[in-house]
Amino acid sequence: MKVIIIGCGYVGLSTGIVLAYIGHEVTLIDRDEEKIAKLRAGELPIYEHGLQEVLRASAGRISFTDDWDSFDTNADAVVIAVGTPIGEGGGVDLTYVRAAVKEIGARVNGNLPVILLKSTVPPGTGREMRALLQQKLAERGMKSKVTLISNPEFLREGQALFDSFYPDRIVAGIDSHEEEAFLTALYQPVLLQDFIPPHGIPRPGNDRLPALFATDLTSAELIKYAANAFLAVKISFINEFANLAESVGADITAVARGIGLDQRIGPQFLQAGIGWGGSCFGKDMRAILHAGKRHQSELPIVRAALEVNQTQRELVAKKLQAKLNSLAGRTIGLLGLAFKPGTDDLRDAPSLDIIRQLVGGGARVKVYDPAAMERLACEHSTLDVECCPTAESLFEGCDAVVLVTEWEEFLHLPYAELGERMREKLLVDGRNVLDQKMLTDAGFTVCSVGRSDTGGGREWLGAVYK
Repeated sequence: MKVIIIGCGYVGLSTGIVLAYIGHEVTLIDRDEEKIAKLRAGELPIYEHGLQEVLRASAGRISFTDDWDSFDTNADAVVIAVGTPIGEGGGVDLTYVRAAVKEIGARVNGNLPVILLKSTVPPGTGREMRALLQQKLAERGMKSKVTLISNPEFLREGQALFDSFYPDRIVAGIDSHEEEAFLTALYQPVLLQDFIPPHGIPRPGNDRLPALFATDLTSAELIKYAANAFLAVKISFINEFANLAESVGADITAVARGIGLDQRIGPQFLQAGIGWGGSCFGKDMRAILHAGKRHQSELPIVRAALEVNQTQRELVAKKLQAKLNSLAGRTIGLLGLAFKPGTDDLRDAPSLDIIRQLVGGGARVKVYDPAAMERLACEHSTLDVECCPTAESLFEGCDAVVLVTEWEEFLHLPYAELGERMREKLLVDGRNVLDQKMLTDAGFTVCSVGRSDTGGGREWLGAVYK
């Protein structure tokens, strides 16, 4: 099929590259001339595992343009994957979505392409955009029927390609069996899993095929928000219990494992830490709270999850204050900046709040991240931090080091050696991923989230559950 994708952000770019890889002819349109120039040169504007390699493997089937006049009127599908930021008053700003619909309405003719709305939008937006497109066509004297499908994405940054190639489900908000058949044809290689897996993104070791779940337009839109809200609530839940575990002398990693073995609960998203971030959870939860208010439906659980997450980000400064007595004049190193490993995304990253709190308390802050340093310099140049060239150099002269993002390389640093470079051997494990016994044996004072500072019982727990 010929597919046009509007928007070259995380979702549009990942979706376009995957559709090209499985055999479609894809054109991505974006107003950002600099971004398009980079993509044409084979450079990526974002860091995402495997994206560069799959882009190369898709060469010849994918192109990039910032020129709307090159819009292919013979396209089979147009995917809207533009940004939907929070606007004034807390609602979703649909400016970019409306602009995309108007551009489509000004250009299509004859046989209309199927419109797939992949941007995250409030319930009811699909119907609104379909009516807007119908209006634009009527203004041009066209009476063609508009086919608009809600096709929300469920991509994890850092795992966007894996989730695109091997999804749990593809959700479609449709009005007819013909629309379902169209989506089945578009995603057939993914639904049947009969494509050759790209290098570095192997197929999971199971025989499960993705489900195409078809429902009505508005329900599909709400599924996206409900999924993100549920996952965010689950993380905030375990973080709330982590604070209680710390107070009563329990180990939250044992608690999480104990409840995660219950198949009704499961172990995913039960990792206690310093809170979630990123472009989706916070934005989507605020958006659905706003939508709920508009429809006289308060969502107190969603609101509480947001509040717990914000409180969780304050733990680092509080723990350091308690151990060091004062932040003023202290040097604190942050291992990790991105909101999660596998990405350079700093949107709503806990690290940014932590930096502001530490600097506000009078501390000197050093930072290192294997992917997000350049983005920090571009997007947050006003932050008063010292950027380090390596993880090892970060430890030099620090009174404390905080693990903020659980990058794999941080799990294997020579901590015993690096501790000798510090003024005080204080380490805050904000993600509960480091070996506490190894660190304490090396002379570190270790602070985790929801666990004893001594790490007592950890080895015993591991032996029982292996």
